[in-house]
Amino acid sequence: MIMAKKSKKDDNPRVNAELEGFKMNINTFGEISSSFSIDKINEFLNKNVDDKKLRDREDLEEVKKKKEK
Repeated sequence: MIMAKKSKKDDNPRVNAELEGFKMNINTFGEISSSFSIDKINEFLNKNVDDKKLRDREDLEEVKKKKEK
Protein backbone atom coordinates (compact mmCIF):
# COMPACT_ATOMS: atom_id res chain seq x y z
CA MET A 1 0.00 0.00 0.00
CA ILE A 2 1.47 3.37 -1.05
CA MET A 3 0.60 6.40 1.02
CA ALA A 4 0.28 9.82 -0.52
CA LYS A 5 2.77 12.46 0.51
CA LYS A 6 1.41 15.25 2.65
CA SER A 7 1.78 18.59 0.97
CA LYS A 8 3.36 21.39 2.93
CA LYS A 9 1.30 24.47 3.52
CA ASP A 10 2.78 27.44 1.76
CA ASP A 11 0.42 29.93 3.40
CA ASN A 12 1.86 33.09 4.85
CA PRO A 13 0.92 33.78 8.46
CA ARG A 14 -1.28 36.75 9.31
CA VAL A 15 0.88 39.66 10.41
CA ASN A 16 0.55 43.31 11.32
CA ALA A 17 0.37 45.54 8.25
CA GLU A 18 3.68 47.20 9.21
CA LEU A 19 5.42 43.81 9.04
CA GLU A 20 4.00 42.75 5.68
CA GLY A 21 6.73 40.99 3.69
CA PHE A 22 8.83 40.16 6.77
CA LYS A 23 10.81 36.93 6.35
CA MET A 24 13.42 35.29 8.59
CA ASN A 25 15.79 32.53 7.57
CA ILE A 26 18.46 30.53 9.37
CA ASN A 27 21.29 29.27 7.19
CA THR A 28 23.36 26.11 7.69
CA PHE A 29 25.81 27.98 9.94
CA GLY A 30 23.03 29.11 12.28
CA GLU A 31 23.15 32.72 11.13
CA ILE A 32 19.82 34.53 11.15
CA SER A 33 18.95 36.71 8.20
CA SER A 34 15.80 38.76 7.76
CA SER A 35 14.15 40.90 5.14
CA PHE A 36 13.89 43.88 7.55
CA SER A 37 16.67 45.72 9.31
CA ILE A 38 17.10 45.19 13.05
CA ASP A 39 16.37 48.89 13.63
CA LYS A 40 12.99 48.63 11.91
CA ILE A 41 12.09 45.52 13.93
CA ASN A 42 13.13 47.19 17.19
CA GLU A 43 11.15 50.32 16.33
CA PHE A 44 8.03 48.21 15.73
CA LEU A 45 8.51 46.28 18.99
CA ASN A 46 9.11 49.45 21.02
CA LYS A 47 5.91 50.96 19.65
CA ASN A 48 3.65 47.90 19.97
CA VAL A 49 4.94 45.73 22.83
CA ASP A 50 4.82 46.64 26.51
CA ASP A 51 8.15 45.97 28.26
CA LYS A 52 7.44 44.81 31.82
CA LYS A 53 10.96 45.61 32.99
CA LEU A 54 10.66 49.26 31.98
CA ARG A 55 7.16 50.00 33.32
CA ASP A 56 8.26 51.45 36.66
CA ARG A 57 11.25 53.42 35.43
CA GLU A 58 10.85 57.14 35.96
CA ASP A 59 13.85 58.20 33.86
CA LEU A 60 12.48 57.10 30.49
CA GLU A 61 10.25 59.57 28.63
CA GLU A 62 8.60 56.95 26.41
CA VAL A 63 7.43 54.95 29.42
CA LYS A 64 5.97 58.05 31.07
CA LYS A 65 4.02 58.96 27.93
CA LYS A 66 2.49 55.47 27.70
CA LYS A 67 1.43 55.59 31.37
CA GLU A 68 -0.43 58.86 30.87
CA LYS A 69 -2.54 57.47 27.99
